[in-house]
Amino acid sequence: MALEIIGAGFGRTGTYSLKAALERLGFGPCHHMSEVIGDAEQIRLWSDAAEGRPDYTGLFAGYRAAVDFPVAAFWPDVLAASPDAKIILSERDPEDWYSSFSQTILPLILDRAAWPEDRRAWFEMLEQVIIHRALGGRTDRDGILAAYRANVAKARDMAKDGRALLFHPRHGWEPLCRYLGVAVPDEPYPNTNKRAEFFASVKSGIEEAAG
Repeated sequence: MALEIIGAGFGRTGTYSLKAALERLGFGPCHHMSEVIGDAEQIRLWSDAAEGRPDYTGLFAGYRAAVDFPVAAFWPDVLAASPDAKIILSERDPEDWYSSFSQTILPLILDRAAWPEDRRAWFEMLEQVIIHRALGGRTDRDGILAAYRANVAKARDMAKDGRALLFHPRHGWEPLCRYLGVAVPDEPYPNTNKRAEFFASVKSGIEEAAG
């Protein structure tokens, strides 16, 4: 099944809230890193993709949408495989995004000594996908911000032609629903995965995977 929606926004740009919103609008299931953490086959497939052997059919089997990492590191290629998909860039001010990223995802990857041995494959995949693919191997502030801005610029170019939506959670349901051609729900837009929730989610996912 080809994807209908592809998220171009890096993790920590409101992607978990976007996942919840898309599923509420009927575009679920929506792929997100939370589906990958405890799935050995997903981890293997994303590691293969990072090494230049992507199987997007296998990766997104059963999914209608995909947001967050890992897809955000590959979205132009995923779009080539699902050319009719709609692109959504979840936006966040670059400095604000870096503040969050550098206190959540980045230290999780860089602190190799803290990687649980039985979850090492997941952490190695994170390093391949996020550090090497999305950030071009850069782990310094300037390099990370340059990669973030370059990713935003690619989506902005598509938005000029109406082929992508630049979306911030504060915009609420209306622009998202208008872009997707669906009715606006009579409820608040989701607001999930704050920094404390991020670490709780990672810890829970690792523990569940360890079984």
